Amino acid sequence: MHDIRSELRAACLREGFDVVHFARAEAPASASENLARFLSEERHGSMDWMARNAERRADPRVLWPDAKTIIVLGMNYGPRHDPREGLAVRNRATVSCYAQGDDYHEVIKGKLKRLARGISEQHGAEAKVFVDTAPVMEKPLAQAAGIGWQGKHTNLVSQTYGSWLFLGSIFTTLELAPDEPEPERCGRCTRCLDACPTNAFTAPLQIDARRCISYLTIEHKGHIPREFREKMGNRIYGCDDCLAVCPWNKFASVAREARFHARDELSQPSLADLARLSEPEFRASFRGSPIKRIGRDRFIRNVLIAIGNSGEASLATEAERLLGDASPLVRAMAAWALAQLDPRRAEKVAGKYMRAEADPDVRAEWSAAISPSAVPAY
Repeated sequence: MHDIRSELRAACLREGFDVVHFARAEAPASASENLARFLSEERHGSMDWMARNAERRADPRVLWPDAKTIIVLGMNYGPRHDPREGLAVRNRATVSCYAQGDDYHEVIKGKLKRLARGISEQHGAEAKVFVDTAPVMEKPLAQAAGIGWQGKHTNLVSQTYGSWLFLGSIFTTLELAPDEPEPERCGRCTRCLDACPTNAFTAPLQIDARRCISYLTIEHKGHIPREFREKMGNRIYGCDDCLAVCPWNKFASVAREARFHARDELSQPSLADLARLSEPEFRASFRGSPIKRIGRDRFIRNVLIAIGNSGEASLATEAERLLGDASPLVRAMAAWALAQLDPRRAEKVAGKYMRAEADPDVRAEWSAAISPSAVPAY
């Protein structure tokens, strides 16, 4: 049994994973109850897929009754610099560290599939692979396997890699000895909770996704509520604040160099350049990137909010240019951004655009631009 574990661990490390641990294929302690409470309080927002797969997500035995062991793997994606440094450069965008390189789902899935084939061929066992988007509670499983523990920000924290690990798992019918679970090591620290710009944490280990900038910029398909727009700053895809402040990251700085690196064009890109992307240009620019999944319209919505927060009067031209965009999602945020940067200019052109506007949400944004007390209710 030990030899098989050692052999599998060596194979996983050769594939580029940094940590490899083993857990029993059973529900982590309290996972089902925690998920049920999260869903009952509707803190998942519009992520309906979480509720649809709740039973399978909470218990690996429901997902695949034949599984005996879960191999949990982690890959370091720690940034070279503190990602919060870019928040001060207001005419440029900040993209979450995990999304600055190639789509990790695809990269990791290919590695896991090769490992699963090896398990089948060499040990005659069945194996199935899961990465993030599948109905698997990877963070509780990673804690059960001893890779790390769930910090108060709900993300996994490792003694070696801090808050910067991509996770994947292989379910197998091989029965292997599990590793010891990792105890919680956050102590009294609340830096991650205190760092959240939108107060998305209702308590330690309790997050309201509807207030989270990552949810708002990635998962949320509609207009972003006004109460969160200024707090988004120049964050156009995700938010790393709660991860970046974790004290355990200081140990990650001496760990093996991260295997995911930022594309040059995603390291603080110009807001003006991003705002000019057409649909074909957006798809070409973000080919192979997780950003492509949200589509051009949602992406430009986020960029316009960053433009409105920039304080750069020169960017008002970019907002005005998008007032006639085909997407109401874009037109609404263009009106908001223009009003933020140049209220007089917004009031001057409002009549022209309101006369031609049929979408009630866009009209509501224009009304608020003219009279700030007329705040749209999303």
